Amino acid sequence: MTLIDHLHGDYLRQALEHDVRTGLTSTPKWLPPKWFYDAAGSDLFSRITRLDQYYPTRRELAILRRNAADIAARSGADTLVELGSGTSEKTVLLLDALSGSGTLRTYMPVDVDAVTLEAAAERLAARYPRLAVRPVRADFEHHLSLLPRTGRRMVAFLGGTIGNLPPAAREVFLKELRSTLRPGDTLLLGTDLVKDVRRLVAAYDDDHGVTAAFNRNVLHVINRELDGDFEPDAFEHVARYDEDNDWIEMRLRATRAMPVRLGGLGLSLAFEPGEEMRTEISAKFREEGVRSELAAAGFEVVRFYTDPAGDFGLTLAGR
Repeated sequence: MTLIDHLHGDYLRQALEHDVRTGLTSTPKWLPPKWFYDAAGSDLFSRITRLDQYYPTRRELAILRRNAADIAARSGADTLVELGSGTSEKTVLLLDALSGSGTLRTYMPVDVDAVTLEAAAERLAARYPRLAVRPVRADFEHHLSLLPRTGRRMVAFLGGTIGNLPPAAREVFLKELRSTLRPGDTLLLGTDLVKDVRRLVAAYDDDHGVTAAFNRNVLHVINRELDGDFEPDAFEHVARYDEDNDWIEMRLRATRAMPVRLGGLGLSLAFEPGEEMRTEISAKFREEGVRSELAAAGFEVVRFYTDPAGDFGLTLAGR
């Protein structure tokens, strides 16, 4: 099992520098959510998924448990490619179903974190000794064209992560992904669905403060990697629902005026009391909207799956 690595030595450092400089010199300030996920951030997110208020992971798992066999049969895939695979916990349900259908040959987890990738790949290779596990270290927003195209592929993009991209970026991403698929390949897309605003906000603002710690973790990452002097505890966690755009926004709000120096960028910043910077959007969808966006990118929906409460959706689509 050999890691395919498309991230040269300083790729992530350059990407972080670019994103931080661009976002924190904009008005209003913003940061992309990908930088939440160092080891501490990944642990915090794992804790979030186990909170009672955070329903998406449970709902997606329930859909997979109920429908994985049908998904496997309809896709006919012999190769599963998972974008943003992380620890690959949900993947087992798809791998079991594809194995049971007799088609599965290869699993390709794709992530930026080599340590997480290799650990998950080793665990799954041990569980499925006849499976060719080929981990790929890549940034799925920029390296789709570099992913291996062997076999009849199902590309899984789970967890509602597509919602972290604003509409224009989603359109580009889906069109680029569509361009990499061959006849017979499919996409399995996870999307969180529009629902009662109170439930949506509660999922991103838990009573235990875990999501708040996760949100502030991006400042710890910047301090460590870019020689910054942010005071994370001086920022309040904010979660609100934007009904015009149908998305949750997570923000960090300065509790007082403060200067910030980022030595690694030679950059000085100033925050006013109450000033907010956006750290994440998480778009929520309706079935008709998912179908429309996929059709605009050149996909044809094979089947839309949801849970009994209609909280979350999985869409299987072909090119």
